[in-house]
Amino acid sequence: MTILNEFEVASVIAPIIGSVGAQYMLDPETNAAGLAAGYSSSFAFYFAGRGGVLGDVDADVVHAAFMFFDHALTEKLWNRGIAVEGARAAGKRFMQCCDDWGRKNLSNVTELEKFIAPAEKLVKSIDASGLSLFAAVRAEPLPTEQPALAYRLINLLRELRGCYHIAALVSHGLSGMQATLAGENNEAIAKMHGWAPPYPDCSGYIAQREAAEVTTNNAMARAIAAALTTDEMNQLATQTIRIQKEVS
Repeated sequence: MTILNEFEVASVIAPIIGSVGAQYMLDPETNAAGLAAGYSSSFAFYFAGRGGVLGDVDADVVHAAFMFFDHALTEKLWNRGIAVEGARAAGKRFMQCCDDWGRKNLSNVTELEKFIAPAEKLVKSIDASGLSLFAAVRAEPLPTEQPALAYRLINLLRELRGCYHIAALVSHGLSGMQATLAGENNEAIAKMHGWAPPYPDCSGYIAQREAAEVTTNNAMARAIAAALTTDEMNQLATQTIRIQKEVS
């Protein structure tokens, strides 16, 4: 059995927590819950719900935490969303959708405690300085049932890496639009995230974007190494892979 170091563990779990952690946000049942609560669209619920854990803040704060959306779109959808029931209630409702997704989709996954133990240890160990969205999500009470708890921890790891990634992109001199247009499926994503064409040529930023990915992974690796033993970090990687296979 190959023993992974912290950099390899960070690389292995990154795409999984990114894709699996986002599934509840894209689930039709989450959209239905938002519409039933009075939100005008899934996007309005997303902005108010994901950003609502930050509290009663201005749209500029949400834009800073999200980064990869046009500022005008963020302002419009944040203000439209929080008008329904306020930021805090929206945040709690969105977290409930996260937990519900875990209960539904991870209930048949056995031995979730093998993922929960290292993941929770890592999440609780983080010094959240500069990691506002991660800190806000972490401040929400954790569910007690294992399927919901495991999925909440996946979401927390996703937000942790997302915060590191935003800091890395900024430190490498990239805006949200530049980073998006320097990536894959760039113009389609840019359009979906509110930026209107014609788009500038951002191919010159690819090297900076790749460097930011390395910086992000290194930050995750340092956090993993500081919190977990070699056995624990390898358990985290193995169990994260197993959960992905179970929900695919």
